[in-house]
Amino acid sequence: MGIGASIFLIALGAIFAFAIDANLGWLDLNVVGWVLMLVGVVGLLITMYFWSTRRRAVVATPVRERVVAQPTVPVEDDRVVREEYREVRRPGYPA
Repeated sequence: MGIGASIFLIALGAIFAFAIDANLGWLDLNVVGWVLMLVGVVGLLITMYFWSTRRRAVVATPVRERVVAQPTVPVEDDRVVREEYREVRRPGYPA
């Protein structure tokens, strides 16, 4: 439901339960207000529960580090030997 919707339902229920004094005959607005507040509180608790489990799962995930050795360059007589690769294509073949 979300935190905003839950707080809205709690506020709307409080208005119906405590601020409105109307008699509709077949509908008791005080009961409607208390039901809305209860639904808002339950929605808020469920939202907080899902937020807390989602955050715990992210924090509890172990971080794996991988050490990669530096690439070695062959050396001959104190000179760095570099390898060069070339792709040779014959004339008339598509690229």
